[in-house]
Amino acid sequence: MRDGSKVRVAAVQMVSAPEVAPNLAAAARLIAEAAAAGAKLVALPEYFCILGRHENDKVKVRETDGAGPIQDFLAAAANRNRVWLVGGTIPLASSNDKKVRNACLVFDAEGRRVARYDKIHLFGLALGGQDNFDEARTIDPGDRPMVVDAPFARIGLSVCYDVRFPELYRGAGTVDAWLVPSAFTAVTGAAHWDILLRARAVENQCYMIAPAQGGLHPNGRRTYGHSMIVDPWGEVLASRAEGEGVVLAELDAGRLAEVRQSLPALEHRRL
Repeated sequence: MRDGSKVRVAAVQMVSAPEVAPNLAAAARLIAEAAAAGAKLVALPEYFCILGRHENDKVKVRETDGAGPIQDFLAAAANRNRVWLVGGTIPLASSNDKKVRNACLVFDAEGRRVARYDKIHLFGLALGGQDNFDEARTIDPGDRPMVVDAPFARIGLSVCYDVRFPELYRGAGTVDAWLVPSAFTAVTGAAHWDILLRARAVENQCYMIAPAQGGLHPNGRRTYGHSMIVDPWGEVLASRAEGEGVVLAELDAGRLAEVRQSLPALEHRRL
């Protein structure tokens, strides 16, 4: 970040439905709310556009990279609200027609796409009942980290389960803020969400912007919510427990420099 600069950012929390249209309508309303509050960067949660009743529902609405109504919506929303928009994740076509890529797309304030990151680490959980998940059945993993040089900050992209793999973040070098659009389960979120986000912030001396799904969805799934923005000292600047809404905070270049200068852990690395 530029010396002395501050920028307001927003993490949008949603409780997405199995149908795309109402989710886009909700996202449009929340993006506009964030922009009206002064946010220059707005981030949507993982699968903001669909949380289906069945795992393959997202495969049915997948889009070809670069073309489709969900991608058009994101580009138009960024341009209309004059914000940098992180499109949570959307299902993009993969080489396997029974799977998708869980893709995080970034658009600048002109509505131009400037980055794509495909979720690398695929979630698996076997606790029984509603807490059984195997993303590898319907998702192909990405294999390439992504860092974006926005005008106001150097931003890293990650998605949900990625937050459990610190090597992804450390391997990217010095980053001002990491995005973590997520749909954590209620069980794993209550146990680990806050700990993981604050740990990644502290060890990488960066901001963490984590928009999440948060509540009871029409498909019966409950997500943890607690969308939050964490500063480089591990302090939670803002959070929302459940329900749709906008979480706002400022990225502060002075605070970033203060933490890195007083405790120069990034310079002390030996491995």
